[in-house]
Amino acid sequence: MTSLHIETALLAHPQLSVALDKQVWLKMENTQPSGSFKLRGIGLLCQRAVAGGATRLVCPSGGNAGFAAAFAGAALGVQTTVVVPETTSAAVIQRIRNIGAEVMIRGSAWHEANQYALQLCQEDGVIYIPPFNHPDIWDGNATLIDEAAAQAKARNTDFDVVICAVGGGGLMSGILEGMHRNGMQDVPLIAAETDGAASLHAAVQADALVSLPAVTSIATSLGATRVAEAAFDWTRQHQVHSVTVSDAQAIEACLSFADDMRTLVEPACGAALAVAYQSLPVLAPFKRPLIVVCGGIGVSLAALAGWKETFSL
Repeated sequence: MTSLHIETALLAHPQLSVALDKQVWLKMENTQPSGSFKLRGIGLLCQRAVAGGATRLVCPSGGNAGFAAAFAGAALGVQTTVVVPETTSAAVIQRIRNIGAEVMIRGSAWHEANQYALQLCQEDGVIYIPPFNHPDIWDGNATLIDEAAAQAKARNTDFDVVICAVGGGGLMSGILEGMHRNGMQDVPLIAAETDGAASLHAAVQADALVSLPAVTSIATSLGATRVAEAAFDWTRQHQVHSVTVSDAQAIEACLSFADDMRTLVEPACGAALAVAYQSLPVLAPFKRPLIVVCGGIGVSLAALAGWKETFSL
């Protein structure tokens, strides 16, 4: 089975490496054909669903997961329906439609769109594609670490910590799965979220899964009010440092990253980058961090300029 995702570059970040006196590495998932890492896991889930007889894919997502499902459906030659809440921007809806998927707008929040998506999956051949909570998604996302480990070995280096953003936990679960199958079970993970979207951090603090009353962060790609149980379970099996940053810090990291690497990324991705750009204390003990640049389609020059103005950066 040929993968829908591509192998992404492992790049050094020269400015941060000098500023932090570390060897800072970037896994450039923003360069996936879908604009984010989502194509790894969503793509694999869709491929396996179609191989099993699926004739229509239904994904409830107002952003990157929906776009990845639409991309996968087009590549696999099956109809894809993406169900989005009313809060989804017109630009994102158009981008999903532009690659051939049907977009249905239902409900004022993701959970309402999700309920409608589940109703659509009652017919034979119609398969539900969740945004983050499925073993096939984690298996696909783990290939990110398979690649990074091989790329680092070819350069005679390794990583002593991995940094990723956390929304629903699909990326985190996949990264940790990949770390364990590549002999990195003793390498810590820094899990970054923005204030107002920190469902993993709330679960770690409570030592139990909890649901946020609402997502109030500008980083809407991190907009899961409850992190996947698998992601929370990983915090009991692996050394995970859960940290939060402000929206302003995430946006500032996006702006700095655009200047440094000539690349636009979403505020959700900025949460992971902010760990390094803000030189958070949690990063101090480490010398060779790997930052997963998760990307995202919900960013543009105009959006970045607007956020800069909003936060007076």
